[in-house]
Amino acid sequence: MIKQAVMEDIQTAALLALQLWPNHTLEEFSEEMAQLIHAENAAIFLAYEDDEAVGFAQCQLRTDYVEGTDSSPVGYLEGLFVKEQYRQKGFAKLLIESCEQWAKGKGCIEFASDCELQNLESLAVHLKLGFTEANRIICFTKKL
Repeated sequence: MIKQAVMEDIQTAALLALQLWPNHTLEEFSEEMAQLIHAENAAIFLAYEDDEAVGFAQCQLRTDYVEGTDSSPVGYLEGLFVKEQYRQKGFAKLLIESCEQWAKGKGCIEFASDCELQNLESLAVHLKLGFTEANRIICFTKKL
């Protein structure tokens, strides 16, 4: 079962996000999830098996340029995570479909995402879920 997160789901969403992005704190994610749940341009979806939350997807609308797209706004997958023991069971596909339907409901005709060049697992999942690679880039920074 997939459901869009509401305020009562903040802790559940934050705990799942912490597994995807472990360099943050539960407090940071709880605050961020609350903001995203309240935002009109963002959504969090939770996947459940029985009563256990087994995954989440975070999507938002992006109005700035999104690599490989021609429209604005674009629905954008900001994060996707399924607990390891629940992978290969269709949860990621259901979460992505929920994000895509949400984005369509917001007027989007395109949906996009990204992953790090070295994250081959994420690349494989994106391709399996129907994404097409648009470009590869290397980003640079310089201290001023």
